Amino acid sequence: MNLLLSRLDEQQRRWYVALEAKKLGHGGVKQMSKITGMDPDTIRRGTVELEQDLVTRPVERVRVAGGGRKKVEKKLQK
Repeated sequence: MNLLLSRLDEQQRRWYVALEAKKLGHGGVKQMSKITGMDPDTIRRGTVELEQDLVTRPVERVRVAGGGRKKVEKKLQK
């Protein structure tokens, strides 16, 4: 499972692990967290996104616009 996860991008990992946690039922998030090393809140976030049919997730990007680390030059100008 972890080999497969290493080939996926961050949102795909979150969704896959969330699906597997849901299959396990009660305690699935905690168990998947132990197996994958992912934070339980990240797995829960994936569950919420899947329940919303991924409508808030961009199709052509991994992150939503404005996501990620800010440029160093922009930080220094403040």
